[in-house]
Amino acid sequence: MDVNERIEALRRLMEEKGIDIYIVPTADYHQSEYVGEYFKARKYITGFSGSAGTAVITRDEAKLWTDGRYFIQAAKQLKGTIVELMKMGEPGVPSLEDYVGQILPEGGTIGFDGRVMAMEEGCRYKKTAEQKNGRLLWKDDLIDQIWEERPRLSQEPVFELDIQYAGETTKSKLSRIREVMRECKASVHLLTTLDDICWTLNIRGNDIAFFPLVLSYAIITEQQMQLYIDEAKLDDEIKKRFQEEGIVLYPYDAIYEHVSRLQEDEIILLDPAKLNYTLYINIPENVKKVERANPEILFKAMKNPVEIENIRKAELKDSVAQVRFMKWLKDNVGKTKITEMSASDKLDEFRREMGNFIRPSFEPISSFGEHSAMCHYTSSPETDVELREGNLFLMDTGAGFYEGSTDITRTYAVGEIPQVMKDHFTLVAVSNLMLADAKFLEGCMGVNLDILARKPFWDRGLNFDHGTGHGVGYLLNIHEGPAGIRWKYRADDSHALKEGMLLTDEPGIYIEGSHGVRLENELLVCKGEKNEYGQFMYFETLTYIPMDLDAVNSDMMSDEEKRLLNEYHKTVYEKVSPYLNDEEKEWLKHYTREI
Repeated sequence: MDVNERIEALRRLMEEKGIDIYIVPTADYHQSEYVGEYFKARKYITGFSGSAGTAVITRDEAKLWTDGRYFIQAAKQLKGTIVELMKMGEPGVPSLEDYVGQILPEGGTIGFDGRVMAMEEGCRYKKTAEQKNGRLLWKDDLIDQIWEERPRLSQEPVFELDIQYAGETTKSKLSRIREVMRECKASVHLLTTLDDICWTLNIRGNDIAFFPLVLSYAIITEQQMQLYIDEAKLDDEIKKRFQEEGIVLYPYDAIYEHVSRLQEDEIILLDPAKLNYTLYINIPENVKKVERANPEILFKAMKNPVEIENIRKAELKDSVAQVRFMKWLKDNVGKTKITEMSASDKLDEFRREMGNFIRPSFEPISSFGEHSAMCHYTSSPETDVELREGNLFLMDTGAGFYEGSTDITRTYAVGEIPQVMKDHFTLVAVSNLMLADAKFLEGCMGVNLDILARKPFWDRGLNFDHGTGHGVGYLLNIHEGPAGIRWKYRADDSHALKEGMLLTDEPGIYIEGSHGVRLENELLVCKGEKNEYGQFMYFETLTYIPMDLDAVNSDMMSDEEKRLLNEYHKTVYEKVSPYLNDEEKEWLKHYTREI
């Protein structure tokens, strides 16, 4: 079946069950940002493959809401289908929930699979239905009933992250979590987020492509941690450690029955933004709930000293690999056939040579020319193009080393490029450098600092339609809360910047049909001077890769901006050159020269 046929099949089921509106989010049972193949229901029903978006199917309409990162990609992938693109945040585009409220008929029914719907959203849809004297149907996965040859749930094995990489034992982590539970007077902590569970247990897996996570739930009490997982994924050594640490194993799906049997004298700590609606409904009404962010979110975002030293090693490894790749690209383009996909593969070859490389840390973005104007473009055999002189090549890729995850974007001039591309490249470079140079008082959020990156754009009447930076997990999610850098406040990534947090710095500009530029470094939040005005903070840049001087227009840079670029390039040479041969050193000296 094609997309239109799938929607018609879904509508027949909706009619049978009396459902007026069926909602298909991008989520698994754990509210993960990226999901395994089994959970890609929204992609199945719309054809749109981006990592964010929600489909709404009615008896006579089909719409997809997604954000600015995916407008170009979604428009292309929805072409020829009956699905209409709804550009989130654009003038005249209603929010998804407003739309549902407007079109739901009196006495109508909203349906969705409650296991993939966030608790907060599910509760809002329930309220919407009640306002129209309607109802909510949340027990049926209608997509499953029409999805022929649906992939199976992952059964990949779990592996342990040794203390030399994790830096803290599970026992210590559980002690810190239980301390927060006592502060909240909670006797039970319900945990459903995969990265929080993996961090707590010092385990990793392979249940989601690129992200070393394990499908699981957990309940933490004062005496034990109950882990709900497919036990076949665990080897004997891990089971033995778990037994010693008071971790009791249960079948993956048993969580739903277990929460339904909680006693009325229990007080449960849960994160309403991370819990799925079905689990929430299964909690007895008379059980008192303490609703707040999972304590693990902040704990894992503030990297410990062992993790920080490991991350520095990972970043240096990736920087060396990327410098070698940049030289290879510059030396070979136009002489041998290089495509988006072959270039991406070559970069991973250089990464593997650095040792302890596990896998890419997310799906690579390797985009040439007009493809680079699509913020989250993924090359495929159907779209894979050859790199030719006269345009820009953008690579947003990452490496998962045992020492940590990296997330790095570089844009390269392929041959001589037009002046407008150089101007855009220089603008992005200046934006990146200005944010990295920030000094700020403790307590600042990313929303306070974002103007440093946006000002060069806004001064010219330009903008980029995505956040400037996000937190990065340690061999976990590449997008990690609770802090980020963006100009609009967003509750889930607007925490004050704390020492040990790792964030990206990635401004960009995207000219549809022509080219795109993004430059991304990773920044470590550090404590600086403390005086009568308070504790000052600063960023340590951990990424050491040249910003391609072939694409820089130094005439549009101030003396201060040139100083920042020259100082950054001086550091790049000092950090990376000891790992290069003589020929590579000479090449790097040229691409880190002063301007």
